[in-house]
Amino acid sequence: MLSHQALQQLLVNSTRKHPENAAMEDPGKGTVTYQELDRLSNRLRDRLHLMDVRPGDRVGIYLRKSIDAVASIFGILKTGAAYVPVDPGAPASRNAYILNNCAVKVAIVESRFVSAFTNEIEKLGPVPRLIPLEGSGGGLFLHKALDRQDAPGALAPVVETRVGSPDDLAYILYTSGSTGKPKGVMLSHRNAISFVDWCSEVFEPSPSDRFSSHAPFHFDLSILDIFVSLKHGATLVLIGEDIGKEPNLLAPLIAEKRISIWYSAPSILSLLAQFGNLDRYDYSALRMVLFAGEVFPVKHLRTLHSFWPMPKYFNLYGPTETNVCNFYEVPTPIPAERGEPFPIGRVCSHLRVRAVDSEAGKEVPPGTEGELCVCGPGVMQGYWSLPEQSARAFLEDESGEKWYRTGDIVVGSEDGNYVYVGRRDRMVKRRGYRVEMGEIEATLYRHPEVKEAAVIALADPDGVRLRAFLSCRGQRRPSLIEMKRFCAENLPLYMVPDAVSFQEALPRTSTAKVDYQRLKEMD
Repeated sequence: MLSHQALQQLLVNSTRKHPENAAMEDPGKGTVTYQELDRLSNRLRDRLHLMDVRPGDRVGIYLRKSIDAVASIFGILKTGAAYVPVDPGAPASRNAYILNNCAVKVAIVESRFVSAFTNEIEKLGPVPRLIPLEGSGGGLFLHKALDRQDAPGALAPVVETRVGSPDDLAYILYTSGSTGKPKGVMLSHRNAISFVDWCSEVFEPSPSDRFSSHAPFHFDLSILDIFVSLKHGATLVLIGEDIGKEPNLLAPLIAEKRISIWYSAPSILSLLAQFGNLDRYDYSALRMVLFAGEVFPVKHLRTLHSFWPMPKYFNLYGPTETNVCNFYEVPTPIPAERGEPFPIGRVCSHLRVRAVDSEAGKEVPPGTEGELCVCGPGVMQGYWSLPEQSARAFLEDESGEKWYRTGDIVVGSEDGNYVYVGRRDRMVKRRGYRVEMGEIEATLYRHPEVKEAAVIALADPDGVRLRAFLSCRGQRRPSLIEMKRFCAENLPLYMVPDAVSFQEALPRTSTAKVDYQRLKEMD
């Protein structure tokens, strides 16, 4: 039974209960109460309705993390439309592809991005209507943009907040695609709220909690940050890109802002453990440390716990298509002799999981490797405008139920916990993001000098290392700096290869396919 039908109701209800509580803090830029956030999102709702945004439409968000961006999320949801966030640090061409692909009716865009964005999207199709913001931070820029739009004679009439079916589309998150183009994961209000309710059950948040918002809003970790905190009248502390990857800046911020529930990819926590000088600060407010998106090296987790001994630690597992589907509370203290990563744990109460034989699709017994499949209200609707790929993503059992195929190989135990083994395809998790080798290769092939391209992922003590192997059309070989610059202009930074090797020709198997095993041996 869902506690709410729609995500926007979480803000509306908390505003009624806790109007003067701080809903969000944007360090150095301002704080808003629940009442202020609700009013600002209502203004955007009214403006979007005047711009003909209706239930079922999509609206893009091309903003840096800010109060303006969260108010935009709720303003969009209040119209009954779905929000589509893009990475402001990604190339404009990628973001234009995403917002054109799902045919957004309106895009809320920082002015600094407008020119490059419109130039790129014009190559693909019509330019959506824009609400330009001069900047982002504190909610002030969205206020100013709406003030300009609400010029005399153009005041947006007040409309009601729309609450439709729980199965209405709430948001689309684009992830790396094996075809070379990102694909949109469609999530409904039911998908999100079933997850939010599960988090409420396990983590028991309260209005006194202060949540971190470390994940960018185009990343699925942000769903817990935004909606769980606002459901409970707590405070969400926004952490920008400029601080989020700098342990010497992040460590004092967590202490100063009295964060009580932290959530991020393990790579960030590893950096904090190694370089944050955590012994200098007071972390007595911290009661929960949640991590997801990749394997957490045990040596760094042990170091982190030595500095932060009081909180509970949870390993959360799940792809964007399900958000979190398994979880494991890490027993502490961590024995000095332990070297292997902790399990991904047991299934969340709102879902069901099983490990199956990837070929036959039949469930395998505990102790046997199988592909993890997920069923339940948290599982996505499908991929935007990709019906065949959506169909391939699911396995139908004898009763007609559909199970999402994660592509992750696991081993289950009799106690219901699962251990992650690896992938059945060429996708890896890096810095918490899903990375398809095929998308990087497709980008490399666009370089005029590149004849062949192959990318491999290699295990590294601190995560995953990417190496590209290239052969060229002529005698000239691009420099490493040139290739790095080309990749940075066409890919998000987490997808840029760490190293590039040039070959006369790439090794092939007997069936003329690229021999990736041989490439790994060459490395």
